[in-house]
Amino acid sequence: MPEGIDLGVSGLASGFDWRGLVDQLIEVERAPQRRMFTEQQAILARKVAYDSVNTQLSVLQNRVDDLNDSTLFESRLGNSSDEDVATVTAEAGAAIGSYKFDINQLATTAVQRGTSNIGSPLSTTTDVSAVTLSSAGFTTAVTAGTFTINGKQITVATTDTLQGVFDKISTATAGDVVGTYNPLTDGITLTSSTTNVVLGSATDTSNFLQVTRLSNNGTSAVSSSSALGAAKLSGALSSANLGTTIDDGGSVGLFKINGVEITFDDGTDSISDILTRINDSTAGVTAGYDSVNDRFILTNKVTGDLGFALEDVTGNFLAATGLSAGTLQRGKDLLYTVNEGGELSSHSNTISEESSGIEGLSVAAIAEGITTVTVASDTEAIKSAITGFVEAYNKAQAVIETNTASTTDAKGKVTAGTLAGESEAFTIASDLRRLVTSTFSSLTGTIKRLESMGITSNGTDDKLAISDSDALEAALSDNLSEVKSLFTNETDGLAFDLAAFLEGTVGDDGTLLTKKDNLDKQAESLTDQITEQERQVQLNRTRLISTFVQMETAQQKINSQLQYLSKINAG
Repeated sequence: MPEGIDLGVSGLASGFDWRGLVDQLIEVERAPQRRMFTEQQAILARKVAYDSVNTQLSVLQNRVDDLNDSTLFESRLGNSSDEDVATVTAEAGAAIGSYKFDINQLATTAVQRGTSNIGSPLSTTTDVSAVTLSSAGFTTAVTAGTFTINGKQITVATTDTLQGVFDKISTATAGDVVGTYNPLTDGITLTSSTTNVVLGSATDTSNFLQVTRLSNNGTSAVSSSSALGAAKLSGALSSANLGTTIDDGGSVGLFKINGVEITFDDGTDSISDILTRINDSTAGVTAGYDSVNDRFILTNKVTGDLGFALEDVTGNFLAATGLSAGTLQRGKDLLYTVNEGGELSSHSNTISEESSGIEGLSVAAIAEGITTVTVASDTEAIKSAITGFVEAYNKAQAVIETNTASTTDAKGKVTAGTLAGESEAFTIASDLRRLVTSTFSSLTGTIKRLESMGITSNGTDDKLAISDSDALEAALSDNLSEVKSLFTNETDGLAFDLAAFLEGTVGDDGTLLTKKDNLDKQAESLTDQITEQERQVQLNRTRLISTFVQMETAQQKINSQLQYLSKINAG
């Protein structure tokens, strides 16, 4: 056999295209696979159709659950005749009626104000030659720059002493204005011997006059409006410039506000740290510092006539900051009447049913005055739920109809729907129609079917329509209890029965889930069969190719022998 000849090439020796024949035979052999594939595609199409039905039925199930919730029919709508006086929220089941609220007094918060001028004075004597501006106990740091007195500019640096500033004032005014410090009032006085003192100009760059609380009064003597020494919020507690030094007692300092423990270390914590610690705690107060009056303040986070429980346990933080010796500004309770009855009170400006005794009603007082609060059934919410149910029901029936109905094209060709042969789909549609058009005869009253509420079926398809909106409005306003019973009665109620049917259809153990699982199994079984058949087809193809290659090999040998004999005869 000549080298390089590939006898696997169809017809190389025989001249016969046997590979084409093999391909044709294989395609014939695959005919059952094609039938199974077509069957599988039809099964998968049915599964997709059932998925769409399942999806829409699940939406319907949610709308039915809304109607099957008895609290829906207890929903209330609250209204205030004057929302500048009060707003209202009515919970489900709130007592229906009209209530006149007369708000006589709003609730306010209680405030504990510590003693004023808690900080140490700038100096214990009139001598302020050692009091440097940068380290003095002012509330606000003095900035370097210029300020003006009687038209004369004085330039100060933060390294100046207070006496040095007095000297500069005297020099600038040729000795006319004299500055002095009074340790008893902890204030500065500027006195002119010849004229009224006029402070400041538009070009001043230092805040000295503001920090020392000096302002014009139209006289020849101007004094600080309040004490100048103040608490230092930064830095260690032990050097906070208070009249009484804060001491942690030699260990971990501890005080209580409303029973909540707050710890401190006088060597590492600052007043700002402690104020933040109080505010972040569960003590129910807000702590702050009033720099104008040099005092600490506690404000309740809730309104009402409530006090403060303050206790130094270890150390003297509350005493040193003046809080424990401070004064209580009592908060006020909300005072009001309902329907001109006796006066009622509440710590909060929100009147709850615990305060008023009106079940499910919450009134937020905003201002003193009179407002009439009405509570009625929220029929719009109920109507919306009913409308949502009708829409979801119609969409579910439309999906079933789309997948079961046959269509005819322009040439008269009829195409059956994907689920045209599925009895399950038709059964679901008919059961839904039967339920929504049923008469629930065991119910009392006049509303025993949807038609009594103006919701009807037109008789030509499975759809519902709100054909009489006036009848629906009348049923909701005049016979709400009967509407509620029609839907939620657990013995003979529409929503109750529909919920049970839908759970059995699209629930975790529903018939549609079982149907889809069976279709999945059929499709998977066909996949396995197609795969197995293809394996057999490929085996047969390999066998046929091997047989034809053997034929080509034999033919090649014959051809070689014929060529040899021809050469002998020719010689």
